[in-house]
Amino acid sequence: MRDRLKLSEKQRNILRFIEVHIDTHGFPPTIRQIGEATGINSTSVVNYNLNKLVTAGYLERSARSSRGLRLVKNSKKGVIQPVLSSMQVVRVPMAGQIVAGLPLPSFTDTQDVGDAVEVAPMLLRGVDASEVFALRVKGDSMIDAMISDGDIVIFRKQAFANNGDMVAVWLDERSETTLKYFYNEGEKVRLQPAHPTMDAIYVSAAHCQIQGRVLSVIRPTV
Repeated sequence: MRDRLKLSEKQRNILRFIEVHIDTHGFPPTIRQIGEATGINSTSVVNYNLNKLVTAGYLERSARSSRGLRLVKNSKKGVIQPVLSSMQVVRVPMAGQIVAGLPLPSFTDTQDVGDAVEVAPMLLRGVDASEVFALRVKGDSMIDAMISDGDIVIFRKQAFANNGDMVAVWLDERSETTLKYFYNEGEKVRLQPAHPTMDAIYVSAAHCQIQGRVLSVIRPTV
């Protein structure tokens, strides 16, 4: 059995973060993410300690990828834990920010994207990657739905919804967008928060444009 007490504090912190990140996302973090999470400002220092973890038998590395890490688990047979490689993640375009609270100005066109987020394919729920986009949440109106400020929500692009679906909705009269549960009540649409102290928003059905339905939620590792 390997003794983690023989590792430095930096190395133990790095190893713990890699384990948590893989358990949460299904694939390893980048060197930059490791540095940010463990308080190491230098990528060369992160690299040095990763190489020490490789030498100690805790990791395997691939020089061809920024996410080329594999955890080596303790076992009688010395089996390496299967982990998704960087080639197996899906890049989902980040279309901006969505408000989980009172509606505020935000994105209007999911094709006008900049950055992207890498996710495990299972988070797409079988939907083709060309049909999804991501938004970062601002606000806590969906807190009872386990969606918090700063979370990243993955959506399927669609212009329709069933009652009870959680959707991104564009309110064209206000030039605003919001994340809420959707309920069609005839001429009006009820946009229902998941928060015990917040009231529903009622808008005209003719001026409520659905942008996408929620597929999954990512809580960034800190």
